Amino acid sequence: MKLLVVGANSPTGKSLTEILRKRKIRFHAPADKHFDLKDPAAMARLIAESAPTQLVNLTDFISSNHSALRRAETAYARCNRINAELPTALSQVCAQQGIPLLHLSNSYVFDGEKRLGYNENDEPRPLGVYGRASLEGENAVRAWEKHIIVRSGWLFGKFKKGLIKSWIRAAKKHHGQIDVVRRHVSPTPTEDMASAIMAICLQVDCDANAWGTYHYSGLGTKREKELAEQTLKYAANHDEEIYQLLDSVRFTEHEAVAPELRNATLSSKKIFDTFAIKQKSWHGDLQEAIKTLYGDRPRPAPEAVDKNVTTTNAASAPA
Repeated sequence: MKLLVVGANSPTGKSLTEILRKRKIRFHAPADKHFDLKDPAAMARLIAESAPTQLVNLTDFISSNHSALRRAETAYARCNRINAELPTALSQVCAQQGIPLLHLSNSYVFDGEKRLGYNENDEPRPLGVYGRASLEGENAVRAWEKHIIVRSGWLFGKFKKGLIKSWIRAAKKHHGQIDVVRRHVSPTPTEDMASAIMAICLQVDCDANAWGTYHYSGLGTKREKELAEQTLKYAANHDEEIYQLLDSVRFTEHEAVAPELRNATLSSKKIFDTFAIKQKSWHGDLQEAIKTLYGDRPRPAPEAVDKNVTTTNAASAPA
């Protein structure tokens, strides 16, 4: 097996290339600049010369920063280029050269109105630029028979800590007051996402005929408030200032406004039934991601994780 990884500098891409190196699996990970949509012939030559047995596309407009979701609303051209036009071009080249294609997508192809986790049979209905571009990219990938699309849960990890850092920073800056969105997510470590991709690629290499769309997320769903609360409890083991603030932490929940989703959770039953890929707990990965923010700082008392926090609805929050 030899993989061509597009988007290797994304958080999930970095996690995947770490796995490939450890397992001594051959791969080629060209820089993003080599996938120039203005020169499709050069892109096709690069892929042909790499001679991969599979191509994995991990490029994504918001791969490194969750806040880019809203930026997409005013950056249509760039978002569309990354999430729709590039997958289209890659799918066409893969079809021409007979290369299986694995493409990473996301839950923003849905409208967030379902109460339970979305499954692969649910009808996509994106609310914003990012979701619409992602769905267009998916549909282009489906034009090539030998494709696998994996929609991920809410990604975080040692290479993707933006929102985690923002919760910690907000708690310090505003004396324990943190604004969050009233939404449910499926926390998913990028390391686990990369492991799931690796498991699929290995089975495709063994001629598994399982083309189609799948969902993968970490085990257990959370409201953003609960995830932020857990983040602060873990951070308190490394950060004296956060430890001292735990008793006074207050959350104000604001209603999710499009393009954000009230429910971005996913059901991962199909990927287990097909590839025997089990969901994993994300708590250890969250602890490790937070630990990397602090290095080897001394840890305060362990009872920090037992302190309480309160939540305030935006509608009733004091002025």
